[in-house]
Amino acid sequence: QVQPVESGGGLVQFGGSLRLSCQLSGRIYTPNVVGWYRRAPGKQREMVATISSGGTTNYAESMKGRFTISRDNAKNTVYLQMNSLKPEDTAVYYCNFDRRTRGTIEEAWGEGTQVIVSS
Repeated sequence: QVQPVESGGGLVQFGGSLRLSCQLSGRIYTPNVVGWYRRAPGKQREMVATISSGGTTNYAESMKGRFTISRDNAKNTVYLQMNSLKPEDTAVYYCNFDRRTRGTIEEAWGEGTQVIVSS
């Protein structure tokens, strides 16, 4: 079973940058989609960005232009480059692996990495 492990979170100042990594372990089949989600204090989890194994990306509207998702399939790693960070980006960021074939759903969540943006 695939297990995502996030890293790269931390404390950053307003306007700063961070790069999150999601390392996937286990046997990884394609096609699949890996996504970054976040949950801010007192709010529901929301999608940040997703990327398919073929490289197709999708972003939440508010993240476009500031965040970039990418993946290195050889390293089984998905990245989230976050620029121009704002205090409202403070959240726990989670990595999600999703693979759906006819009759089968494989999904796994990481434990999350905390991002704090100070004003």
